[in-house]
Amino acid sequence: MVEPRVGDHGPAARLAGETEPANALAPRSDDTPFVNLRDPARTLGPDGRPAVSRRAPIWADVPDERWNDWRWQLSNRVNTLEEVERVLNLTDDERAGLSTPDKFRVDITPYFISLIDPDDPNDPIRRQVIPTDCEHEAFTAMMEDSLAEDRHSPVPGLVHRYPDRVLMLVTTQCASYCRYCTRSRIVGDASQNFNRHDIEAQLDYLRRTPQVRDVLLSGGDALTLNPKLLESVLRSLREIPHIEIIRIGSRVPVFLPQRIDDELCEMLAKYHPLWVNLHFNHPDEITPEVSRACDKLAGAGIPLGNQSVLLAGINDCVHIMKALVHKLVENRVRPYYIYQCDLVEGSGHFRTPVGKGLEIIEGLRGHTSGYAVPTYVVDAPGGGGKIPVMPNYLISFSDHKVVLRNYEGYITTYEEPVQYTPHDQANCRYCQHPRSEPGQGGIAGLLQGDRLWIEPADFEQTHRRGNVAPHRLQDPSKWVPYGVGPIEGKAAKERAGLPLPGLEPGSNGRTQLDADAYAPGEEPRPREGEPTGWSHGELL
Repeated sequence: MVEPRVGDHGPAARLAGETEPANALAPRSDDTPFVNLRDPARTLGPDGRPAVSRRAPIWADVPDERWNDWRWQLSNRVNTLEEVERVLNLTDDERAGLSTPDKFRVDITPYFISLIDPDDPNDPIRRQVIPTDCEHEAFTAMMEDSLAEDRHSPVPGLVHRYPDRVLMLVTTQCASYCRYCTRSRIVGDASQNFNRHDIEAQLDYLRRTPQVRDVLLSGGDALTLNPKLLESVLRSLREIPHIEIIRIGSRVPVFLPQRIDDELCEMLAKYHPLWVNLHFNHPDEITPEVSRACDKLAGAGIPLGNQSVLLAGINDCVHIMKALVHKLVENRVRPYYIYQCDLVEGSGHFRTPVGKGLEIIEGLRGHTSGYAVPTYVVDAPGGGGKIPVMPNYLISFSDHKVVLRNYEGYITTYEEPVQYTPHDQANCRYCQHPRSEPGQGGIAGLLQGDRLWIEPADFEQTHRRGNVAPHRLQDPSKWVPYGVGPIEGKAAKERAGLPLPGLEPGSNGRTQLDADAYAPGEEPRPREGEPTGWSHGELL
């Protein structure tokens, strides 16, 4: 049976152990088993079994035992135009992208392609894995190796860019392939895969480099390795005394949650301290299967983080990002980074201005828990590493270029996209039904020039979680700085050309404000050259 699309919620959804809707306020006896209504890993479907996501009709007859076998999923990935067209109704651009002989590799697990709306060309999951003709359009500052990883490789597959940590590439293979992949120059190419000799050379370098304390396994995707080879790498790293932390960067739980089984988690738990960073870009990717996979990893004592890439037409919206980070935290995954899309070949149509990322961060910070606010970074072109987009590191900003510096003082530039289609708010279900959040308009009021600070709309009557009475710190007088110019009220007459009392000379010879003429914060701007601070009736 085809289940409702992920994201649909209704009265039929229940949690394991709950036989009928429970009244959370009803009295319970001491022996009543507790049912955790918020644990997404225990959600049940309408049939009372663990909830499942949509399965495309062409696989409707596949037995559940095979469908849930990660090896079957890998063996039955779709990659040709004919195979994809059996699942999706393709556009002309998609047909052209799939027909190009030199395209970046296409492979999509049956599970992941089943999540796509077959009739929606703008489906956010679809755009991440289905190539289009846009991939072959060049753009300004496009590079093959935009992060200069090859230049920082002392041995093949090992990138030593930072003082105390390295990136260890152990495979070029992934469960599925993201169209914006920063390593598309090697990823997906079986002829460039790393063999045991390459991995041993990487390990030998680490044994001889005691300043390295943190190793990140990536590729490709380390969780696609043969289980015995993966454990061999982990065991070898744990035998190096100065390696403190092992991390795995993986999109396997997104593309192939079936791979996260008890056997894998038991093996990973032997090599603590071990962390796993996942890669979710949109809330539609977090399915019941994914929730159970994250639960298994977290249950094995593995801290989970998430790295998203800011992608035009997919997640360049504060409401989408807020929904994503909330679902991540609910699944015990800490939002870690939002990456600006790299200047890599084939990614031009995914790129957004840096200002879009700043807008999203502004819409998250303070409006949701600090646990749910990632760091917005640009992975510096030329090999400068990850640079947070914040005042200490953002040197200058123009309509076409951003100048940044890293922790070493390395100066780099990020070229802004020439063309960027703003997020389509009118057709975005997250924008049409956002979580109620008064005052999230942000910086727009400042840019209009008539105010020097932000006072959210309906500030005095803000309704938060049913509280009608404003908090004492919502007293508007606490938001009115003195002596900084007109806001509204009587001072508005000055802008309209109406007469107003001026500054009268005080007894001490200094000018002082006629306190009866203006309310706090309504005094006119001082004349050129005069101080702007005002306290206790005297100019500072």
